Amino acid sequence: MALTRYRPALIAGVLAIPLATAAHAQVFTVGEKSATADIATDFTPTHVPLPQGKLTERGRRELIRNLEAEQGFAHRALPVSAGITLQANGQLTPGPAEYRKLIYQKGQSAAPGDRVVITALEFKGDRIIVDFNGGPYAKHRFLRHIQINDAPVTPDTGEVATGSRITLVFEGGIPEISSPEVKALLEPLIDFGVKTSEQAYADTLPPALKDAIAAHEVLVGMNHRMVLAALGAPENKMREQQSGDPNGARYEEWIYGHVPQTIRFVRFVGDRVTMVEIAALGKPIEIHNTNEMGDFDPTPTREVAMGDKDQKGAEDKPAAPPSLRLPGEAAPPDGPGKVQFPTKSSAAPIPPTPTADPNPGTDPGANTGVGSATNPGTNSGPNSGTSPRSNPKPPMQ
Repeated sequence: MALTRYRPALIAGVLAIPLATAAHAQVFTVGEKSATADIATDFTPTHVPLPQGKLTERGRRELIRNLEAEQGFAHRALPVSAGITLQANGQLTPGPAEYRKLIYQKGQSAAPGDRVVITALEFKGDRIIVDFNGGPYAKHRFLRHIQINDAPVTPDTGEVATGSRITLVFEGGIPEISSPEVKALLEPLIDFGVKTSEQAYADTLPPALKDAIAAHEVLVGMNHRMVLAALGAPENKMREQQSGDPNGARYEEWIYGHVPQTIRFVRFVGDRVTMVEIAALGKPIEIHNTNEMGDFDPTPTREVAMGDKDQKGAEDKPAAPPSLRLPGEAAPPDGPGKVQFPTKSSAAPIPPTPTADPNPGTDPGANTGVGSATNPGTNSGPNSGTSPRSNPKPPMQ
């Protein structure tokens, strides 16, 4: 009866509790706009002069050789997607809003300032497809579908793609473009300003050698690092021995190019180029076997003398032996190189060595005279040395 009587009031109180709680609660919703609000989408088109000729097979190989494994830094966040298209000296697709949506849906491959690596290049008609950090698609391995006794040959490791892809499109087809020009076209997205070790080494050479390396020329007298900076890694290597000299030194030959392209044979003996042969189609073979470096020596020698100092121009005199004397301190008068111990002006005499006691075990004061332990008034007898007041004890009966 009591519950039925107060039922309307109980129902009203129960309904009022969640309403009062909802009135003071704060709800945070993470969506596309809030998650991509801090992604920068600023874009400035490039102005890189492009050549007119079409890309040749040699140019394609040069791009693959010089661009693969190149490292750079992302200027903006890159999505795990293949939907980024960049027109050469043009605009970027998709636009700012679609770009943020792509990152929200596909995920982020690299944040601004992260290091990225070119892992693959593909040429299709009027575009160059560049994959960074492995690309947006995981590699399919057909061995995962093969099993032996219900055991897979290659187990599925759960590999997930975390890379990105940028498609560089050229109007009218891919021109005969170089790798620095491709890097300049990708500058709004990727910064390739970090120099490679070969470029940094080439900048330290004289201007004539630096110009030769920039023109991809090999001069007789260059070393391995110079040739790598000029032509890159060779397609083939071979090691042979000088003909007609069974005891001669072996040489190494690097081969660049293949028929019908121009082929270069660069011969090394040790770390120096001794011969360059250039074989062009329809032309006689050019042979360069004389030094073309002038007075520049890429492997200078250094003479190491006492103290690791260059002794050129110094007098031919023996170096002073090591000493513990202070700089400017005069040598002792007795002779050079001798150690002098400190002495005192008034030295105390050294006491003589004590002799052995002739009567060991006796008291030195036991002699007669002053200081004698015996009474001078006593007589010597059988009981000499005893006190005069002491009496002998009678024998026991």
